[in-house]
Amino acid sequence: MPTPTIVPEPANLDGMLLQEMSRRNTDLVAELIFGKKELFENLFGVFMRNAEPVSRRAAWVIDTVSERCPELLEPHIPEVIGMLPRFNHDGLKRHSLRMLARSPLPSDDLLGALMALCFDWLQSPHEALGTKVYCMDILYRISCLEPDLKKELADSIEWRINEESAGFKNRGQKLLRKLYQEMNHPVKP
Repeated sequence: MPTPTIVPEPANLDGMLLQEMSRRNTDLVAELIFGKKELFENLFGVFMRNAEPVSRRAAWVIDTVSERCPELLEPHIPEVIGMLPRFNHDGLKRHSLRMLARSPLPSDDLLGALMALCFDWLQSPHEALGTKVYCMDILYRISCLEPDLKKELADSIEWRINEESAGFKNRGQKLLRKLYQEMNHPVKP
């Protein structure tokens, strides 16, 4: 595949994102954003369009950029939470939840919506592993603020653990041990 040409114009973001789906291209667009941070808003607009595959590729870049510069994403957390139920592609859900899992938790009204959605997706037999893992992480962080949720989270993980993949079981068992310890509950075998 040819190396994408870097032209720092907002209109070229779609073309750059669609040039190839690779870590190399993601890093290339991310470096462009690091060099010209005002382009982040344009990239975020592409992400919010919810159009396949360009929005998913924009999500990957935003995920990468926000690891190093979380302050670029923080003002947009309410928008990401608002779009979560509208995302149909697992990649959009996974990247969004991954970003939210390391971002400051939102205000109470948005926190309730995020918590409800994460419980729904965690308990769904149809959601992808990555979605469920990040839902567990977000719900655990919320349970640190609201300790009464620890039992509900533990029950939800236990309810799904025997129906899920090895990756879910691994993450779920680690989180259950942590939750049991915090609830002063004996660890189940």
